[in-house]
Amino acid sequence: MSDTIAPVKGAEKRLRELERAVVRFAGDSGDGMQLTGEQFTTESAWAGNDIATLPNFPAEIRAPAGTLFGVSSFQLQFGSQRVYTPGDRLDCLVAMNPAALKVHLRDLKPGGLLIVNTSAFDKRNLDKAGYPANPLEDPALAERYRLHRVDMTGLTHEAIKDLPLNTKEKDRTKNFFALGLVSWIYTRPLEPTLEWITKRFAKNPAFLEANSRVLKAGHAFGETAEIFAEHYTVEAADLPAGLYRAMTGNRALAWGLLAAAQRSRLPVVYGAYPITPASSVLEELAMHKRFRIRTIQAEDEIAAVTAAIGAAFGGAIGVTGSSGPGIALKSEGIGLAVTAELPLVIFNIQRAGPSTGMPTKTEQADLMQALYGRNSESPVVVLAPATPGDCFYIAYEAVRIAAKYMVPVIVLSDGFLANGSEPWLIPDVSTLPTIDVQFRTEKDGFFPYLRDAATLARPWVRPGTPGLEHRIGGIEKQDVTGNISYDPDNHDHMVRTRAEKVRRVAQEIVPTSINGPATGDLLVVGWGGTYGSITAAVEQAQSEGCSVAAVHLRYLNPLPPDLGHILREYRKVLVPEINSGQLVRVLRAEYLVDAVGFNRVRGLPLASDEIYAAIKQLLGDPA
Repeated sequence: MSDTIAPVKGAEKRLRELERAVVRFAGDSGDGMQLTGEQFTTESAWAGNDIATLPNFPAEIRAPAGTLFGVSSFQLQFGSQRVYTPGDRLDCLVAMNPAALKVHLRDLKPGGLLIVNTSAFDKRNLDKAGYPANPLEDPALAERYRLHRVDMTGLTHEAIKDLPLNTKEKDRTKNFFALGLVSWIYTRPLEPTLEWITKRFAKNPAFLEANSRVLKAGHAFGETAEIFAEHYTVEAADLPAGLYRAMTGNRALAWGLLAAAQRSRLPVVYGAYPITPASSVLEELAMHKRFRIRTIQAEDEIAAVTAAIGAAFGGAIGVTGSSGPGIALKSEGIGLAVTAELPLVIFNIQRAGPSTGMPTKTEQADLMQALYGRNSESPVVVLAPATPGDCFYIAYEAVRIAAKYMVPVIVLSDGFLANGSEPWLIPDVSTLPTIDVQFRTEKDGFFPYLRDAATLARPWVRPGTPGLEHRIGGIEKQDVTGNISYDPDNHDHMVRTRAEKVRRVAQEIVPTSINGPATGDLLVVGWGGTYGSITAAVEQAQSEGCSVAAVHLRYLNPLPPDLGHILREYRKVLVPEINSGQLVRVLRAEYLVDAVGFNRVRGLPLASDEIYAAIKQLLGDPA
């Protein structure tokens, strides 16, 4: 630890232990709030805490500075106990300007820690935020919250006044002052951030010195300023032993493909057209060409999906990725993969829509699109990860299923999982299930639609294999022979066969895990990124003696074979979703259960306290 952040003699503050804390950094899009939050996350990971994060930023590359539209934030919950969500209410809010205060103050708990950058509260910024008067001069603000007015900009300039940087360049370092101050408040180690600064600015000594010095200045300010009477510590969480790293959902999807490529010994060809929030999968994969990865940034979504289909036809793992609007454009290509019976993996990183909608905000409204959003009868397998780290296993499973059954598999992630992060235990790759791909080479008895008795998969044949030449395409084929066929009965048979092949994937699904009693008053059923909020709410209700349990579905088509039995073991069923009620309709139709939806479509993750309130209401005991 540097001497500049060592305790100052006679200035020690009271240290109070917390079980968990929720912190949000908020400012203008140019204030570096995402970087600040990411570094604070790394510091907390170094401290051994369990973590969940929520980056939240506008879609515009540079939204109007100082306006409510331009506010960017990063929220983190860290704790010494299991952390399921980024948190519903804030223990600490750092507001770098009036707009950030106006947008986020409502989420701060009464009595919460409120730190504001006073130099940004000038008339111009107050007008942009719509404040008729300076809110920092309202006595009610300090009465409701523990308000700390800190001239971060001024103190930043003072710390680096001798460095050869202009005013704008010095302004840009003030986020590190905020980070240093909050790091002192929660006793986070500065070493990982100092190490990051050293690597990031290795070729620019002035910026390296400025950012390092400002970070330490913020830390020292918290330590010495008399306005802070105490600070806090959060002990390390009791996590399973092993090697961890912070993992986002999109990176985990990419790494799942890396693992699949290594275990199958097949190349992965990822075709994609850039779109928020899916683009970072392409960016991550492009860095790993040495692991049999090939990436194509296509000219449009149709080119991206057809390139992946062509790769699958050629004997590679064909993968494409996008978000809802892009998946709509790929739908005809996905139908081609259905009828050609080729293995294809499709990542849909859902965002708030329709159309352009709110590209950086999360949603779960593409379930019906994944299940039915193609012409004619086009069944596909649909999987959904529960957490950022689970994206690794779902991507791997998607490849395994696609190759084994020769079917397209859609993976429904979302913006919350894609950008959120958590501590991820790096797995022992040898424990992953095998992906045993056998290309047909034997020409005796070959027919292109000769099916495996267990999976109904047709043989996978590399083009050019002697004696195994065959036609392929979107036009209907005769079963077994693969000849073009307009026979009505054959078409009916092929429609049913393609559907049965997807249904047989159910034999791969392990018994459903139930969080709670196997029978009782209420079952909460979820899928995708609502896992953390549902689990936190259900476990809170269980701790109060409520007869409630939860199941979280990772297979959405086909559904788990034991789900119908499980649903019937509870008097009531609640289905929280970030849509207007899509899974709940499926459950009602498939199992004739009187399931009840809990639906919020705000571009934000569901809050666990709202799900908890819904649980209590259904149990007849309002919270």
